[in-house]
Amino acid sequence: MALPEVDYIWMDGELVAWADAKIHVLTHALHYGSGVFEGERCYETADGPAIFRSREHAERLLRSARMLYMDPGYTVEQIMEAKRELIRANGLKSCYIRPVVYRGYGAMGLDPLPAPPQMFIAVWPWEAYLGEEGLKHGVDVGVSSWRQRGINSTPPAVKATGQYLNSSFARLEANRHGYNEAILLNEEGKVCEGTGENLFVVRDGIISTPPVSDGILEGITRDSIMLIADNLGYDVLEESLVRTDLYTADEFFMTGSAAEVVPVRSVDGYVLGEPGPITRELQATYFRVVRGEESEYEEWLDRL
Repeated sequence: MALPEVDYIWMDGELVAWADAKIHVLTHALHYGSGVFEGERCYETADGPAIFRSREHAERLLRSARMLYMDPGYTVEQIMEAKRELIRANGLKSCYIRPVVYRGYGAMGLDPLPAPPQMFIAVWPWEAYLGEEGLKHGVDVGVSSWRQRGINSTPPAVKATGQYLNSSFARLEANRHGYNEAILLNEEGKVCEGTGENLFVVRDGIISTPPVSDGILEGITRDSIMLIADNLGYDVLEESLVRTDLYTADEFFMTGSAAEVVPVRSVDGYVLGEPGPITRELQATYFRVVRGEESEYEEWLDRL
């Protein structure tokens, strides 16, 4: 499916026409993956568009940039305002948001420091990442033969562009095998994450998710679901999981800003079935939260 075009992209502090948002072919990030990014969503609410957990995404973007010694020259508040400005300029009620800080044109070689940091933010309308049917009935996933990158190789705390080549290998393999998504294990064989999602399993009414120490991205949607589940009275454990925990789960779901809250219907052909009651409750609550229908979570919404 072609990427839906809008009018403007924000580049280094200015709104640029979509077709004119270009970088040089010798941009450092294009050759070496020296960029960091965020993925987030703006939702339509009864009181207008609202970006979900905008501050937390901006804070994580700057933390990632700092790990690569990149200073884009913008504060958290300025990045938040840039997102608002861009969405307003494009007249969008809801959208996906992609801020990127990257090493630009001006130097080549594996030392990234001589290449100047630059930044852009793009927005576009984007429906359910794994499809509306996936949200309703669940998706089929497979455990990948590709392992998650090691935590002392490229740290998962940094949401870097180059690191996601690992996820692309896993997704290509999943596509060939007829799965909607892949599950990656870490080098120790512990369950890690999807190609772009955090994972949760439910067994005997207890919700479990892999800990950050097993090499996962500390997802903002993951954090949101853990807090929502706790407020609903569920026990949520951060504990290491092995692949058989996925096969024998009562329920299994994935979370992410793009994927939102997606039930898993089967793993490696082991059928879990239609989404279970806990998954359904968490999913329904999450969508009410992001659409501004739960006043308890109003602070998570950055309204335009």
